[in-house]
Amino acid sequence: MFTGIIENQAKLIAFDDRGANRTFCFESPISHELRVDQSLSHNGVCLTVEHIDGQQHYVTAIKETLGKSNLGQLQKDDWVNLERCMPANGRFDGHIVQGHVDQIGICKKIINLNGSWQFDFEYDPSLKNITVEKGSICINGVSLTCFNSGIHTFSVAIIPYTFNHTNFKTIKEGDSVNLEFDIVGKYIQKMASIA
Repeated sequence: MFTGIIENQAKLIAFDDRGANRTFCFESPISHELRVDQSLSHNGVCLTVEHIDGQQHYVTAIKETLGKSNLGQLQKDDWVNLERCMPANGRFDGHIVQGHVDQIGICKKIINLNGSWQFDFEYDPSLKNITVEKGSICINGVSLTCFNSGIHTFSVAIIPYTFNHTNFKTIKEGDSVNLEFDIVGKYIQKMASIA
């Protein structure tokens, strides 16, 4: 389980396709602190650390993960957000994040608000995911609050700290992002649909 509070970033050094899977080699300041078999969120995707070599670590994404996230679009030298799983005695500084991406969203507009930024996103409504005003959303692993919540659109506000310490600084209009919708909202929606 994660909280959506980004701990660090990693640079993609190389990747290798093995059948339908893709193995990634990332370099980060925390790679040497990781351990094999550890769960680690990469842009909001929970992946298992398979190998560590100094400041580099290796993870593999299967076809299902590559199809539902933006990991398959990553190129050498791209940056991802990292978060280690929450310890049992840790704080929930963000919200409950599983590391299971629901779908990809598209950045439609970025507005510079002279000290912060508004990012507008849209997503495929046919997958039945929802946002609510002032509800939680996880974008590339970052826990954020939605506003301007529509049927297939929402906005988030990004403060300078988040902008400078995550890969939000590299997102451009038209880019795809990983979306994990709030787990509580997903359960409520499921119960309402079968009631």
